[in-house]
Amino acid sequence: MKRALLSLIVPFALNAQTMSGLFDALKSHSQTKSDEMLVKMTQIHEDQAYSKLYPQVNLFAKYDNYSLPTGMIPLAPNHMLALVTTKKPQPFSYNIYAAGVSATMPIFVKSIFTTADKAKAMQQSAKAKKRINLIKNEAVLVGANANLIYLNALGTALEGKKRSLLETKKTVEIKVENGRAAASALYMINDRLNQIDIANNNIAIQKKTVISTIETLTGITLDDAVMMQQTGEITKNALESLKPMREKIKADRLDLRAQKEKLYPSLYAHGSYVKSYGESYNSYDSVDEEYGDVGVVLNIPIFAMSQYDNISLAQIEVNAGETELQKLSDELASKAKMLEESLPLLENSKKLYTKSIEEKKKLLEIAKLNYTNARLSTEEYLRYEDDVVQEEANLYKTQATSWQTLMQLAVIYANNIEEIVK
Repeated sequence: MKRALLSLIVPFALNAQTMSGLFDALKSHSQTKSDEMLVKMTQIHEDQAYSKLYPQVNLFAKYDNYSLPTGMIPLAPNHMLALVTTKKPQPFSYNIYAAGVSATMPIFVKSIFTTADKAKAMQQSAKAKKRINLIKNEAVLVGANANLIYLNALGTALEGKKRSLLETKKTVEIKVENGRAAASALYMINDRLNQIDIANNNIAIQKKTVISTIETLTGITLDDAVMMQQTGEITKNALESLKPMREKIKADRLDLRAQKEKLYPSLYAHGSYVKSYGESYNSYDSVDEEYGDVGVVLNIPIFAMSQYDNISLAQIEVNAGETELQKLSDELASKAKMLEESLPLLENSKKLYTKSIEEKKKLLEIAKLNYTNARLSTEEYLRYEDDVVQEEANLYKTQATSWQTLMQLAVIYANNIEEIVK
């Protein structure tokens, strides 16, 4: 018994990693950084929405060629009369060069503010998604580590069975040599030993797969399982794992409102300054003129069919999201209830398996004695050996399942796994 305990404890002692170290590595690995990029993108979307409230200023330069002399600036009739009665170069030309600056600024555009609120909601959804994804990955780490512990314990149980069979094999070999036992008994024991080697090889393959999963999430290659223990309980808090979707639906509702608000009247201020150059058509002298304007424009959409289509699409998006949220809420509520009811049953199973293992080990001792005294066939004896390992496998598998069940609940309720597992 002491040897078995040492075989389980030593791998943990040799492994320098801890669950806290794995959690920290996860936070800085690429799996988590990709979610951080999504949060930053939503922050930029919010800035883009608010940037529409700022003036838009453009510098421009242009050249125009006309088939008839064209005015370089707008002229009032009185000014035109004065130019006609004199020989001054008139500001009309076939070729006009112009440079200037123009500016526009929204004074009242209701949809801008709603779009900014939508971006904020999307940002909250991205932050919630980042947190939930981190919790999911932490749950995968704990579940994977629980599988490693299970595989280690199963390997230890198989090694115990192998030692027992090797001891029995020595006795059988002597009996076969003395003609007191058939050679088939030795063949059956050798077959069981070979089956143990096959099982150990499969365990080694499974461990590589699990270790690869942990490496993918953390960038750390474990030598073996990490010791862990439960230090906290699950806190129920209204299916917090659905918070990203709730925030997304909130953003969709705001988008629907923004699409409707685009049909509202909007008020813009505008202004420009232009400097024009050309060759006067009447005197061929170089002339330059400048003028500017400032104004306010009120836009009132009267018929905008494409916008009505946008509103319909936004409404469908909201309805689809709400339907999906209700569906997932029902599914998660049912799953959480099942998992919560499973935990005490799993705990009871562990107690029953532990008691059963003790009894089966006692029966194995009796079976070995009876087999040695030729009161039991080889098949019957080997069945007792198999029963002990099978029951130990059931116990260790149940322990891993218990961890995984706990982690599934932690994800559903969006609990901080670092407060539950150390």
